[in-house]
Amino acid sequence: MTALSDQLALPCGPVLPNRLMKAALSEGLGTAAGAPDERLERLYGRWGTGGFGLVVTGNVMVDPDHLGEPGNVVIADERHLDDLSRWARTAKDGGAQLWMQINHPGRQANPLATRSQPVAPSAIGLGLPGIPAPRALTDAEIVGIVGRFATTARIAERAGFDGVQIHGAHGYLVSQFLSPSANQRDDRWGGDPDRRARFVLEVVRAIRAEVSPSFAVAIKLNSADFQRGGFTEDESRAVVRRLAAERLDLIEISGGSYESPAMMGRPVARSASAVAREAYFLEYAQSVRAAAGSVPLAVTGGFRSRVAMVDAVESGECDVVGLGRPSAVAPGAAGDILHQRTERLHSPSISLGLPARVSTLPNVKSLEGALDLQWHTDQLHRIGAGADPDPERTPWLTAAAMLKHHGVDAFRSRRVSTAPKDPTLRKFEVERAVGRYLANPAVRALSRLGIRTSFATELETTGRKSGLVRTVPVSVAFDDTGAWVISQHGTRSGWAANIGAEPKVRVRQGNRWRTGIAELRPADDVVARARSFAPNPVLAGLTAATFRALQSTPVSVRITFTD
Repeated sequence: MTALSDQLALPCGPVLPNRLMKAALSEGLGTAAGAPDERLERLYGRWGTGGFGLVVTGNVMVDPDHLGEPGNVVIADERHLDDLSRWARTAKDGGAQLWMQINHPGRQANPLATRSQPVAPSAIGLGLPGIPAPRALTDAEIVGIVGRFATTARIAERAGFDGVQIHGAHGYLVSQFLSPSANQRDDRWGGDPDRRARFVLEVVRAIRAEVSPSFAVAIKLNSADFQRGGFTEDESRAVVRRLAAERLDLIEISGGSYESPAMMGRPVARSASAVAREAYFLEYAQSVRAAAGSVPLAVTGGFRSRVAMVDAVESGECDVVGLGRPSAVAPGAAGDILHQRTERLHSPSISLGLPARVSTLPNVKSLEGALDLQWHTDQLHRIGAGADPDPERTPWLTAAAMLKHHGVDAFRSRRVSTAPKDPTLRKFEVERAVGRYLANPAVRALSRLGIRTSFATELETTGRKSGLVRTVPVSVAFDDTGAWVISQHGTRSGWAANIGAEPKVRVRQGNRWRTGIAELRPADDVVARARSFAPNPVLAGLTAATFRALQSTPVSVRITFTD
């Protein structure tokens, strides 16, 4: 019978000293240049001596132009090799194996940290407010990203890490390729389950070709997306079966995305037996055991009691127990469990304690989900600063800090950070308010009075979430075959994001509504385009200056008439 304290020999050769894993938690403690510093060394020094057999880092990004959140460590080359080596040495002093989780956010790129338009398998926006719509990756770009994963893994090995874990869960790029709701390509990277799995298989193969045979390669994989039309458990089992043939060393089971955050226990319905065994994804792990073959399985999410952890390993339902949020408030959680210093880990339920009639509202649920993430991140920042965690920290302090840094947008359903707010995002919010409460009503009022102009008119798009028609006032320059529009804030603008999901639009030309196909043209000279919008050449400079004053990340949009 297997015990929590038993060693685990990995397929690649190295041995984990026990069956408890510090699961990945995004720390947000990288420098402005994307390097680790002494804060991460302090944090991982605590985890490294915390009794864990395996410590997995928070997601390290493979592309500096696409970040999951401010403060990500980024590895695109060897410029930070010395810093990475110090991080690895500090974390391994306690005897634990150290793996680096490597990741690309795809369409979940955080707008506070990413200056480029997000990319994804298909130009399908994320169902969260404030997240720009992505553009579809080209075949060459996909091949390039596969290479980036391999490069990051090679540098991680050189820095002294014992392995890498590919982040293939929680709605990031790898899971986007696997999901039929996010990947609607019809080339070699999509169109059916086999082709949707090509990306993750190519990533694993590319990494294996770059690292030594004894370097561990693992993956964190969703059991399902828990979204209509998304990645299902049957599809996940099929992917596990194919991954098991690729010399993997561990498959960690998780689930959900930031649209449907099952990894935090929301909103998956579970049987009574599953609740009793605590772990969110243990039943799925049982069902996928045969597909995984000889590859060990880890399950993360929900484990709190020593009894549940022992039972999960002794029964063979999983080989490794992952501890995430409990390790944020108890860096020595593994040692406490293994040496029976505690029978149950403390992981507070973070809530503002609002009345039931309020706390069940969708926006309040989103608020408390974001609050839970940030509260635990605050604990990591305390440890990184050399202090102890503060399990008694009131959630109201975290809420106040979030409000100070981000305003009311802090409480939207998305990953949060403590970075200062991007000035371009603030500019967008001001301009959006002006449009919503001043410009839009003014244009509509003039339209009702029969006042028309080709310069200020209306555009109809289809809401990417609601499917309903959305009408917005825009400035348009018409020509014989179509029209030009400028999205003053790129894909931060709701109507531009709608175009990314559904390019069919209607635009009013005088008293006539014209039908067309809209396309974002980021390569177009938006400054010259703005000057062309002037109703008279004499006013071209004034028109361009007006656009410049209002815009932050402008992009030209071409509408080609189809009527």
